Amino acid sequence: MSQSSLHIVHVVYRFDTGGLENGVVNLINSLGSEEYTHSIVTLKGHNADFAARIKTANVKYYDLAKRDGNDLGIFWRMNQLLKQLKPDILHTRNTATLEMQLVGWWRRVKLRIHGEHGWDVNDMHGQNLTYQRLRKLLKPFIHEYIALSKEARDYLLDIIKVKPQRLNHICNGVDKTKFSTKGAPTNTSPFIIGCVGRLEHVKNHVLLAEAFVIVSQKTQGKVDIQLQLVGEGSCREKVESLLSDGGCVDNTWLAGNRNDVAELMMNFDVFVLPSLAEGISNTILEAMSCGLPVIATEVGGNVELVQHDKSGYLVSVSSAEEMAQQMLSYIDNPELKIQHGQHGRALVEQKFSIEVMTKAYDSLYRNMKSQLQ
Repeated sequence: MSQSSLHIVHVVYRFDTGGLENGVVNLINSLGSEEYTHSIVTLKGHNADFAARIKTANVKYYDLAKRDGNDLGIFWRMNQLLKQLKPDILHTRNTATLEMQLVGWWRRVKLRIHGEHGWDVNDMHGQNLTYQRLRKLLKPFIHEYIALSKEARDYLLDIIKVKPQRLNHICNGVDKTKFSTKGAPTNTSPFIIGCVGRLEHVKNHVLLAEAFVIVSQKTQGKVDIQLQLVGEGSCREKVESLLSDGGCVDNTWLAGNRNDVAELMMNFDVFVLPSLAEGISNTILEAMSCGLPVIATEVGGNVELVQHDKSGYLVSVSSAEEMAQQMLSYIDNPELKIQHGQHGRALVEQKFSIEVMTKAYDSLYRNMKSQLQ
């Protein structure tokens, strides 16, 4: 390792399947392994299978083993860890890890960054007043902010009053080689409507299930369709119940967590993301990179990624009928499906590649370090 390499401590709640965590994986895999070394610090451990997605050897893992509820001891454990690691940069992500910035200041970590990746179910669109007060209280201890979406950027500027010169807008990037149109079947049967995401309330799979039941009823006996849900979570039982009540058991597949998402996506015809709140969705970018049209709810970063009636459709967060109608538009018009998918792929190549994202992070990290030299 070069003597001039940067040591970054990344703090996340848990290093497991999720868009935020996948972004960390992509970033570490893409930054130069000789120029950077990384420590991933978790509040609640990590999934070894997920961590195996990191392909570089310059990463170590540390768990603060936070107890449920208030655990003041976590501040002492973080203090001891930073004393040991002596990082160049402390990079926290989202509200769950924000308080660790206070420890970074106490330990005199010279470069401190906080990223806002998306909204928690308890803080939809940043409206939780307690979290607002926390962000304002800790603002003096943070040197630079990263907002992944324009919504998050505007929130930090207008509500938290972060100075513009301390705020960076960096979108996620997608591996356009791994997620590609190569090898994708051209005329598939059944017509597959796919979704990748945790089966949790904030991801709103209930809306998607309701919309699929409507589509299934309208196409019954005319078109062979299937719903594939990739992901796991606490809402699985409710989603299964809705699909069962709608008579859709035989044409749905709840796949659970998978390590072959890229291969599964290549078989999709349409990608749907029904979230109640969203930052910059990795799964939307991956779907676009696979040449899929995207139907997404008109929330958060979705409006930055999906160009309505060009690469897909933006729909109401509460209308299953509207979502179903847009699904039907692709079933009825295969040429439209191809056209929107090609437009989405072009957007990824122009604006949302891993190369673009990595260059932005690398520039930020190095510019911060140069200010101290």
